[in-house]
Amino acid sequence: AEWLEAHPKVESVSYAGLPDHAGHANAKKYLTNGFGGVLGFQVKGDKAAATKVVDNLKLISHLANVGDAKTLIIQPAATTHQQLSADEQLAAGVLPNALRLSVGIEHIEDIKEDLQQALDLI
Repeated sequence: AEWLEAHPKVESVSYAGLPDHAGHANAKKYLTNGFGGVLGFQVKGDKAAATKVVDNLKLISHLANVGDAKTLIIQPAATTHQQLSADEQLAAGVLPNALRLSVGIEHIEDIKEDLQQALDLI
């Protein structure tokens, strides 16, 4: 989450483990064994930029489920919420450039390297 937050091609990161997250104090209080492996982030750009990131990942799998042993990514605007119009997606808080990442057991440097090479292409 910190690495993504500092990345020049990432607009924002939503992760309760980050101190500036609105739910950080509660997460720190109740999640005593860590903040979990699921986070959301927005790439700089539009829906096509987010799609390009997903399409160019090599290690990270594009799947809708979360909590797997392998790292997964999904673009809600193009998958789980695709049946909604663009206006309905925005009303539901689904942004076109948003991605959701479920971090698996691969080495963190391999995960970051895969994200980096995909982000380099936008």
